[in-house]
Amino acid sequence: MDISEKRRLVVQEQLQKLRRMLGEVVQTNRFYRKKLSGHDLSRIDSLEKFRTLPFTTKEELVGDQAEHPPFGSNLTFPLERYIRIHRTSGTTGAPLYWLDTEESWNWFADCWAVVLRAAGVRAADRVYFAFSFGPFIGFWSGWEGARKIGALAISGGGQSTLQRLQAIVEHRATVVVCTPTYALHLAAEAAKADIDLARGSKVRIVLVAGEPGANIKGTKRKIEEAWGARCYDHPGATEVGAWGFECEPQPGGVHINETEFIAEVVQSETGRAAAPGERGELVMTNLGRAGSPVIRYRTGDLVQAGDRPCPCASSFLSLEGGVLGRVDDMVIVRGVNVYPAAVEGIVRSFSEIEEFRVEVFATDGLSDLKLTLEPAASSNSPEEFKERVRSRVQNALGLRPTVELVGPGALPRFELKARRFFKR
Repeated sequence: MDISEKRRLVVQEQLQKLRRMLGEVVQTNRFYRKKLSGHDLSRIDSLEKFRTLPFTTKEELVGDQAEHPPFGSNLTFPLERYIRIHRTSGTTGAPLYWLDTEESWNWFADCWAVVLRAAGVRAADRVYFAFSFGPFIGFWSGWEGARKIGALAISGGGQSTLQRLQAIVEHRATVVVCTPTYALHLAAEAAKADIDLARGSKVRIVLVAGEPGANIKGTKRKIEEAWGARCYDHPGATEVGAWGFECEPQPGGVHINETEFIAEVVQSETGRAAAPGERGELVMTNLGRAGSPVIRYRTGDLVQAGDRPCPCASSFLSLEGGVLGRVDDMVIVRGVNVYPAAVEGIVRSFSEIEEFRVEVFATDGLSDLKLTLEPAASSNSPEEFKERVRSRVQNALGLRPTVELVGPGALPRFELKARRFFKR
């Protein structure tokens, strides 16, 4: 079967699931019943017609929960039908509560099973979740996904970093699931404790999610070198679901699970469809979460649709480089557009740097970039090292930043989403 026929079948399945989901939602979901009033949903028989529906924004959802506390009106069923409640991390604004029914939670787990299988995780694996298991949805659904494929899931909740490292070794975990930031922190703490993860553990896969990282070459390389394992990226969102996966060939991007999601890439300013090869904002619709869906949801993620066949032969839409950053994260420094992911890519190219912070601040009406770096060990020539960092940033971005070095442990560590970028 050629790619065009595969695509036709994918779209056909998407439309079937979309019509079924919309049929449930518009009957009893107050949020979408009001939002979609005036639209004849029975006439939506193509993706082109579907794209005439209005966007949904996070600001709308936050406002809805404020107006109808605590869970908002985006609920299709009576509250008694819901079995799980989670909350977004709040790193990009006010946190959202999100509820799931038995059906939608099972769907979420199936989506995570796709992510795990795509990375090569199998029933014989032992999957360690370096996660606190708090209210953030994080890897709760990944835990359920491991159950779906029959793998042994090992909880890292309620443990210190050192205890987690010991558990990974003692339980002979073959897969570690965490954020990219925490994967690097685990590796750094292992080195301090004389634990050789590459030789002393059985880990062969590090699957990271929750923030950009594995899509940044320097970060991916550092994780793989420290763990002696392959690193895979997984993008997703609490309110959307586990929508993205990196396949085993790792061609330099991620796929969207299009049997369960409809994806669009639009120009952030106009909302029009992005041109082929043009960067834009990712818009998502989930098809298996009728209890609390998102329809044409503007994720705020900056992406670029791929146009090359993947070695894995998947017909699913691919995103070059995965999630490139947040649309609203871009800052202009002395006329240069700067994205956090670009800065991280440069910083991670220095093996000496263990942690860092980036600040953009105004000086005499002009913005400047400051990097605060925490090397893994003190340098014999700190000024020479700072100059190497400044030069590499200047060559890559056309900006010459201020660079400050701090001592070991001076910068905070993060288990979940890291906060390293600040606008002053």
